[in-house]
Amino acid sequence: MHDVYLYIAVMAAVTYLIRVLPLTLIRREIRSVTVRSFLYYLPYVTLSVMTFPAILDATNSEWSGLAGLVIAVALAWKGFSLFSVSVAACVLVFAVELFVC
Repeated sequence: MHDVYLYIAVMAAVTYLIRVLPLTLIRREIRSVTVRSFLYYLPYVTLSVMTFPAILDATNSEWSGLAGLVIAVALAWKGFSLFSVSVAACVLVFAVELFVC
């Protein structure tokens, strides 16, 4: 039971340091185009890395999740609204799971 408190303390310290160190170490404006570009795209990449496996694992079959992902990307690429993209992906996943799996 005492290990749990140690784990929580280490996790809190690491989380705190990750948030505080950039604020204390970087005091000037970042002028490097490469670093600015990296920092700009970092949240999008992190969200994608966390979301993509969940899309495939959220359904009974990976094929239905992949079909929903493909239709969602295609409709989003064409400029459809978020609501219509999510409804179309959900309907396709339901249809694939109902008829194919």
